[in-house]
Amino acid sequence: MTPSMGWLGVVRLGLVQSALGAIVVLTTSTLNRVMVVEMALPALLPGLLLAWHYVVQAARPRMGHGADQGRRCTPWILGGMVTLAAGGWLAAGATVLMADYLAAGIAMAVLAYGLIGLGVSASGTSLLTLLAKRVAPERRAAAATMVWIMMIAGFVVTAGVTGRFLDPFTPQRLLMVAGGVSVSAVLLAALALFRLEGRSEPVPMASARHDRAAASVPFAQALRDAWADPRSRRFTVFVFISMLAYSMQDLILEPFAGVVFGLTPGGTTRLSGTQHGGALLGMVLAAGAGSRWAGGRWGSLRQWTVWGCVAAGLSLGGLVLAGLTGPGWPLAANVFLLGLCTGAFSIAAIAAMMSLAGADGPGREGVRMGLWGAAQAQAFALGGLVGTAASDLTRWLIHASGPAYALVFLANAALFVMAAWLAARVDARPAVSAPMYFGQLKRAP
Repeated sequence: MTPSMGWLGVVRLGLVQSALGAIVVLTTSTLNRVMVVEMALPALLPGLLLAWHYVVQAARPRMGHGADQGRRCTPWILGGMVTLAAGGWLAAGATVLMADYLAAGIAMAVLAYGLIGLGVSASGTSLLTLLAKRVAPERRAAAATMVWIMMIAGFVVTAGVTGRFLDPFTPQRLLMVAGGVSVSAVLLAALALFRLEGRSEPVPMASARHDRAAASVPFAQALRDAWADPRSRRFTVFVFISMLAYSMQDLILEPFAGVVFGLTPGGTTRLSGTQHGGALLGMVLAAGAGSRWAGGRWGSLRQWTVWGCVAAGLSLGGLVLAGLTGPGWPLAANVFLLGLCTGAFSIAAIAAMMSLAGADGPGREGVRMGLWGAAQAQAFALGGLVGTAASDLTRWLIHASGPAYALVFLANAALFVMAAWLAARVDARPAVSAPMYFGQLKRAP
């Protein structure tokens, strides 16, 4: 079998994930705010563009199936990063072009966000598949947590640095910042991936027969097999619902802060960094609470998932009050708390995902990771579209921005409560052969 990946290799993959996150946060946060506030375009436009980039990610299961057939992952990770970087810089150029040539700018943005979706699909799916294949079962949850935390760290650092470089805002400054982030991300990923995967090792005859059998399964059959597994199917539904709740507030938070609280582009970008900083801390707390070292004294990861969703709903209730009261509300603290809660709930789902990917043996990790990644992407597509469309509709009906945003946040809070109800009942147990490093998820009643 291929050699197990050590912690240094996991850290290197974490650096790649950080580079990926650096480009993504620029498109999902900064460009979204510039379109809505500086250019006074409908919030539905960036919502549709981001929904398009998520729809493209329906290709994730097919890319994961390629890894199951013995494909080397690192060339696809790096190729995906190059595609993502090109799409990110092109998206910034399209945003600037919209100021003078709206139709041409939108056409360029459709192409750019399509490239972003393909880049994330290729790099993200291949990276997680490599992680699931090459990390020992007892380390998968810990490795996934480390990689995810490093991605959030990339969000935080990028949001803080670009926020400072963007003030005072000019279109030329936006292009320079986007180009700098894109080039830096590709260089970091290339250095981190250099000779990481190595050459294929000789495998025992039994393993070779198993690998050939897995490689001979057509994609359609592999996808049907993954969906036919009750645990895989139930987990797919949970991922979709929880990520729908997670994503609804993502695209409206920065425009809300700009319109209702009067924050500058740099200020709202730093606010996004505050949210990601809270998510980072929430992940660390949840992982530590569910670890073997903690001995379950502070609850299982399943409990952290449920109560993290409930607390996120309460945090969104705070944003409802922020919309009603306006300036004077402790917005930064509220947003940090929201990030803390969503980070705590998401880490348990990530840990379960990594363990369940290889629960039924090797050769199936890629298509399962792709299936769950596609479910997450489609939930984000719908969540972003619903959130931005609802904000436009309520502002048109109410003619008052603060109460209009408050209604949308209230609906988002209700979705988080629904996600908590579902999380309490989903059976996300890993197989006995793949124990959770950060604590065993208990069987749902």
